[in-house]
Amino acid sequence: MGASDISYWQLALGYGLLIFPMAVFLWHGVPLLGDTFMGVLRMTVQLLFIGFYLQYVFRWNNPWLNIGWIAVMVLVADASIVRGCGLRARIFLLPLSLSLLMGVLAPLLIFVLVIIRPDPLFDARYVIPIAGMILGNCLRADIVGIRGFYESLHKREKAYLHALASGARLHEAAQPFLRDALRDALAPTIATMATMGVVSLPGMMTGVILGGSDPATAIKYQIAIMLAIFSGTAITVTAAIYLTLHGSFTPYGVLKREIFARIEK
Repeated sequence: MGASDISYWQLALGYGLLIFPMAVFLWHGVPLLGDTFMGVLRMTVQLLFIGFYLQYVFRWNNPWLNIGWIAVMVLVADASIVRGCGLRARIFLLPLSLSLLMGVLAPLLIFVLVIIRPDPLFDARYVIPIAGMILGNCLRADIVGIRGFYESLHKREKAYLHALASGARLHEAAQPFLRDALRDALAPTIATMATMGVVSLPGMMTGVILGGSDPATAIKYQIAIMLAIFSGTAITVTAAIYLTLHGSFTPYGVLKREIFARIEK
């Protein structure tokens, strides 16, 4: 037995939950009403479109179509990361796309080819949702890690330049900033794993249970996907920083100001 359907009328009633955050914003004068409205509107339109589109993707179940859709997801995530980090697209789009592909494909292929081995092998019902879960977490981790890395370098540039003047190479001088960026980017995922099942019932597990599978199967899927997500985020953030280093510094190791779309004083 699958999940109970929700009518569009019932879904419309769900928007009533927005009364609570809207009331908080109005009461305290928080300027998020417009952002909330646009965020909810975009979420609704995008998910309705994706739900309609995925019906055909699952029906056709063509491996090349699945790969193409994952590529589109990566490109959209790439653009979101660049905007979220406040960096120049012309410098960061390509290396960030490569890092996202590495972070998504490596755990996805292991998950599909080694762990679950569906038939057909690249079944859209498995490949696209799993890729989306990995990619969504990579996106959040990338924004935290990359923005933190370059903003920290900019704000603590004297310490970085002092390390260079003391004889350190670029990678050596940037190592403390890389370490802090990785810690900040991966700490939320580690905290989520540490409290999973006690504090929260995660999405993958809930979805598998609602789909009619027994809880034991759902637990195994959830453990596997969390390991894939954690591996993917670690790969993505590390690769993103290393792949962007070359274009972000002068030949003398000085951070280029033009990499920032905006610079905070």
